Amino acid sequence: MKIKEIQAIEIELNPQPKTPPRTSTHDKNLIMNRPIDRYPKPGADGGWKRPACIITAEDGTWGFGISLFGSPVVSLINTLYAPRLIGENCMAIEKLWDMMVRLSTPFGASGLASYAISAVDCALWDLKGKILQRPVYELLGGPQKEKILCYASGFDQGWYMELGFKATKLFCPYGPEHGMEGLRKLEEVVANTRQQIGDNIELMLDAWTAFDVEFTVRLAEVLKPYRLKWIEDYISPEDLGGYQSVRQRIPWQTLATGEHWYLPTVFATAASQRLVDIFQPDVLWCGGITSAMKICHIAQANGISVITHAGMNYPYGQHLAFAMPAITWGERSEGVSPPGVPLEEMVKLPGTAVIQNGYLVPSNAPGFGLEIDQAWIEHVSR
Repeated sequence: MKIKEIQAIEIELNPQPKTPPRTSTHDKNLIMNRPIDRYPKPGADGGWKRPACIITAEDGTWGFGISLFGSPVVSLINTLYAPRLIGENCMAIEKLWDMMVRLSTPFGASGLASYAISAVDCALWDLKGKILQRPVYELLGGPQKEKILCYASGFDQGWYMELGFKATKLFCPYGPEHGMEGLRKLEEVVANTRQQIGDNIELMLDAWTAFDVEFTVRLAEVLKPYRLKWIEDYISPEDLGGYQSVRQRIPWQTLATGEHWYLPTVFATAASQRLVDIFQPDVLWCGGITSAMKICHIAQANGISVITHAGMNYPYGQHLAFAMPAITWGERSEGVSPPGVPLEEMVKLPGTAVIQNGYLVPSNAPGFGLEIDQAWIEHVSR
């Protein structure tokens, strides 16, 4: 069956929970330190709409995919990929993915192009599942696990424990620009969290690429007593030499990264040099389900684990995690939920499975199980 139409639009996904928060979230008080925060500018952070891709087959069946960075990604899909993919066999996803990567050669298939490829690829898998009337995880090889163990990322660890999570991750409010005081404050945040959650809950730390090699090494030494399961995204994603240096200087610390690595090639390079222990691609950023599946195979062949970035937020990562042996855990991120607000009230895409007591089982409905129609699409695209 051939592709009849590909349309990319901008949408906004803002769930409106019915339950009032019990208390305010700590996410408002402790803010993740990002690389640009070295140059603070009040009021400079603008919001991006999301790009959504809708692919319609000849029989009228359609698939739905999303990504990030609205208008430039929408433009790439509509002006570059759509004209070449329309008329192609909608079931030939490997070919279509390869076509998009090759179309991107003049400017590179990573970065914004990878976000665009991700939205198209996820829509294609959704479409294929609907045509075959099977959930995507069956198309990827079938269930590999009974349920997915999930962890929560943010600063409301007391609430995460109440929800039943068995592991949690902190973001770093401080970085190298804060000097020794930053090291001290980060140790205080980690120490207080470890005391709050106890010794039987796994604890991780996310630097979101805002550290340098020296600060990473010094912080890892300081945090040894708190038994971090891993430290992630500690330096710029382009600095592979830096990753090699960190690996050599703190061989005892489990290291993770990859949400800002795009397409399988860089993961293959990282695997060959064993730069990290855990790969963390984002299905909606790295080139879609097709790319993430290739990354999982690279990881499995090299004895590296995969835990996709924010994989439990949307059904795309849920289905991938359910099928791939390399994926061991799932992350719930992007503001888990304010204390007291049930997780089901924070669903952004209707039909998304919800974590129960720290575990998740994806929807077994066709495609990704999305419960959306044209009216919903029109509502979120206003």
